[in-house]
Amino acid sequence: MTATTTTAGEGLDTAYRWRWWALVAVLTAEIMDLLDATVVSIAAPSIQQHLGGGSTMIQWVAAGYTLALAVGLITGGRLGDLFGRRRMFLIGLIGFIVTSALCGLALSPGMLVASRVLQGLFGAVLIPQGFGLIRSIFPPKELGAAFGAFGPAIGLSTVGGPILAGALIGWNPGDAGWRAVFLINVPIGLACLALAWKVLPESRAEDAPRPDPVGMLLASTGLLLLVYPLVQGRELGWPGWCFAMLAASVPILVAFGVHQVRRSRAGRAPLVEPGLFRSRAFSGGMVVGLIFFSAMTGVGLALSLYVQLGLGFTALQAGLSQAPWALGLAVGAGLSGAVLGRKFGRPVLQIGALVMAAGLVVVIATVAWSAEPVTGWDLAPGLAVCGIGMGLLLAPFFDIVLAGVTQPMVGSASGVLNAVQQLGAATGVAVLGTVFFQYFEGGRHNDALLVVLWVSAGLVVATAALAFLLPRWARPEDAQA
Repeated sequence: MTATTTTAGEGLDTAYRWRWWALVAVLTAEIMDLLDATVVSIAAPSIQQHLGGGSTMIQWVAAGYTLALAVGLITGGRLGDLFGRRRMFLIGLIGFIVTSALCGLALSPGMLVASRVLQGLFGAVLIPQGFGLIRSIFPPKELGAAFGAFGPAIGLSTVGGPILAGALIGWNPGDAGWRAVFLINVPIGLACLALAWKVLPESRAEDAPRPDPVGMLLASTGLLLLVYPLVQGRELGWPGWCFAMLAASVPILVAFGVHQVRRSRAGRAPLVEPGLFRSRAFSGGMVVGLIFFSAMTGVGLALSLYVQLGLGFTALQAGLSQAPWALGLAVGAGLSGAVLGRKFGRPVLQIGALVMAAGLVVVIATVAWSAEPVTGWDLAPGLAVCGIGMGLLLAPFFDIVLAGVTQPMVGSASGVLNAVQQLGAATGVAVLGTVFFQYFEGGRHNDALLVVLWVSAGLVVATAALAFLLPRWARPEDAQA
């Protein structure tokens, strides 16, 4: 097949024949990226044992990827508008495959950390192209189903990462050990590359905007100053310079916002379209997403650390302990994506948040009232309920948030939405991770998990309340569905 070019608005009335295969390619790339953000919590002890290096190296194996991804996402999203989303998707995917191989073949701690940073940068080029490609090739009546697949993919990847990492390390294919969690990206990535090359059409805005180097510099600097201390502050004991960086990020991000408004008023394309934030769906989604992804990531981190460090689970046992969460998420997402989200709209998202909070309360009761150390089977019922609620929430979330975004703004919206997701994850790790270790290092292992779960349950309930900022329906025609 020869790739065709789809510009703004095209493909919304005429369905592209390969659109569902294109969705598979985009979701595969999304899953690869998210798995790589979560596997390190399980693989870290094995990495340190075989490569050496202290705790700082292990921190940077995780933080280097997250930091590079978060800082590059807004610029990466705009690159698709400038040079074509298919082109940037393929470039990002090839780079992601190569850097994954470098991670798996790393001979020293420094090589592994550098490869992880490069992997995050290529991920920042790859991931934001997905939303724009999907918007350009799916007709309006199918967009809900297409975007509905993103939420479950993100949720399953987040809770499935530890499962995959534990299984690979336990299986130890080819005596690869921890290296397998990175090398698995090579065959999956090559299959995704072949599919993407075949089925993805070119897609860009009708009037390709000129680059905004000042905006890129301000956004990258501001996000670096904001995300770096969030990622590293807890591990370093929150030295004064972390707070100085956080404070310095505010005026730089404000300057970035002013620059974007002025550029837009002058008729030049900004890096982030100010018009995005006039959309109730998009601006409300940023708030809801930031809080929810903070809670989701914090819970995942606390559970992984608790069962390994507190209960002595192996990597495989730790991963399998989260299987009920993943299975519940698949069930909830299937119900929400196939029927409930389209039929009832925003209330399904809110009900999902409340169900997830209820699942967290069940886990709290299980840990608090158990006379003996809990097992994976003890945690399973609460985690399954938690997963069902998460699936109900995530399936309609991205469709509703992107409902008011016009095609020329999709690249910008994609970068911002993914950046907020990463910022939420970094905030959850920093804040809830600090809370966890404050209790855990004092020998109060159960209390460490319980406090994080209570805080997370409160944040998820707040998500349900803040969802009123979102419109009820993704599109007007949904109200009559």
